[in-house]
Parts: sequence; C-alpha cells; structure tokens
Amino acid sequence: MKELSLHILDITQNSIRAEASLVALMISESIADNNLTIIIEDNGNGIPADKLATISDPFVTSRTTRKVGLGLSLFKAAAEACDGFFEITSEFGVGTKVIGSFRRDHIDRVPLGNMADTIVTMVMSFGAADLIYEHNYNHRLFSFDTREIKETLEVTTLNEVDILNWIREFVKEGLEEIKEEE
Repeated sequence: MKELSLHILDITQNSIRAEASLVALMISESIADNNLTIIIEDNGNGIPADKLATISDPFVTSRTTRKVGLGLSLFKAAAEACDGFFEITSEFGVGTKVIGSFRRDHIDRVPLGNMADTIVTMVMSFGAADLIYEHNYNHRLFSFDTREIKETLEVTTLNEVDILNWIREFVKEGLEEIKEEE
C-alpha cells in the first residue's frame, strides 16, 4: 500500500467486522528515537488462539468473499522491511491489539498519509462504534475521542456532513499544531 493510513483503515475495518464498539488508534513518532509506531486496539470478538498463530499469513482469512487476507500480512511485511516489527495479540471474546513499528527514516517506509481524511473515513464507516485517536509527535500529543463529541452533540453517530467536515479540520489543525517547530 502506498500509505500507512491505508493499512490503518484496513485493520480498523477488521475491528468493526469483529463487532468492536471501541477502537483505539495510537501513533507515536519520535525523530530522536528514529521510530514510528502504530497501535490499533479494539474490544471486538477477538481471534481464537488456534487462528492467531497464522493470522498474518496472506492465505488465511475469516472472510467468505475471498480466499486471501492480505491486510495484516502486508502491514507486517511493511514494518519488517523497515527494520521494525509486527505483533498481534488477541483474547477471544475480549479484543485484539495490533502493533507495527518502523524505523522512521528507512528508505522503504511509505508515508503515514492523510490522517485527517483517514479519521473521517473511519468515523463514517464505524456507525455507532467509537474511536479514540492519539498521535504523539516528539512528545507533543493530539487526542480525539468520538465519545466526547457524541456526548456534547447528544447524538449516537457522527455521519452528518457538517460534523464530518468539522472533524476533518479539527484533526488536521491538531496534527499541524503538534508538528510545528518548537
């Protein structure tokens, strides 16, 4: 995939298919440590222990629409190709956690991508499920939580154009702010 944000979208859609009501996305970037880490955690159905060992194999999938599951295997390959690592843990009935870590300046690391548009796409596709997004850039933190917005607006979903446009701008401005030169 041309951007890491596309991997994030794919993995979070797995969370929604697993009936998660809450998905947490944490991205940590450190120039000093030369590291970019993406953590996606959900409270979905989890993965049975017998399937967890082979879950990142591209020829293993629980989907019935196709016989290959490339999402996790491509994310794993992308991390490992950039002197990083991939890890997945899951407890059946509790949830799943996926970690991809990358050497930030590795020549083969694809860009993170447009996170504002990615977050909007996630919110639109999540329905009533909630998203917590935290982005740490050199120890400067941006946080976004759909539960807070829903509570403030007294709504159960955020799929209105005005709300989605506000979310896009809020995320874009928040990320610009933490990435400004100190």
